[in-house]
Amino acid sequence: MTYQHLTVENDKRGLARVTINRPEVKNAFNETLIGEIAEAMKKLSRDEAARIIVLAGAGDAFSAGADLSWMKRASEFSAAENKGDARRLASMLNSIYECEKPVVALVQGACMGGGTGLASACDIVIASDDAFFALSEVRLGIIPAVISPFVLHAIGERQARRFFLTGERFDAMKAKEIGLAHMVCLRAQMEETLDGLVRNLLACGPAAQKEAKALIRIVAGRPIDDAVMEETAGIIARVRSTPEGKEGVSAFLEKRKPNWIKG
Repeated sequence: MTYQHLTVENDKRGLARVTINRPEVKNAFNETLIGEIAEAMKKLSRDEAARIIVLAGAGDAFSAGADLSWMKRASEFSAAENKGDARRLASMLNSIYECEKPVVALVQGACMGGGTGLASACDIVIASDDAFFALSEVRLGIIPAVISPFVLHAIGERQARRFFLTGERFDAMKAKEIGLAHMVCLRAQMEETLDGLVRNLLACGPAAQKEAKALIRIVAGRPIDDAVMEETAGIIARVRSTPEGKEGVSAFLEKRKPNWIKG
């Protein structure tokens, strides 16, 4: 499929790289880009050849958030149009968050507002040392409502209280400190860092990774009580009996590579 504002490239390892390609506006998103990201993520989630999805931005920025011309148009929408517009943004972010494959964000330069929402929806974030972040909506007299569930999952309520209220910028090391970024490296080392992560991800069972993502959504935020313990016991009993579960244990005992590792 051809996209207006995205490129999608696949390699032999099973890595699908989705690159936001609007460098002239620092990869800010508008209605078209939102729809394209949602469509690409849904297609890749179903694509058996895609093991890992990387979300990146062309040029010097990951994403500066919402395109100002789009925001201006939205300010003139009716209440119903505005809500529909916000729903499409939420659906796009959720297509990343609920994708069945591991989703890795490669963040360089500006990652502002909705860009921070994009990064928060991903499973793993690699940030360059020159990346900077902000939840700057309050400085425009608005709030980060649609991205808030994803950002709070990433950084927690306490950190959100600071950054939602100040709109201040923070650097990659602060992003790592508060849980938004997992790894920080020199920009020149981003591909090398990604390659190391990809090797680790490809060593794992793809069905198990899908189950692990679902498990986090099931368990997160719940008390450790009899209901949770019973549910998780049922989940592991089911997963152990799957072909991949049996293959992984057999491969370990037989001291060989499991069949999902190629080469």
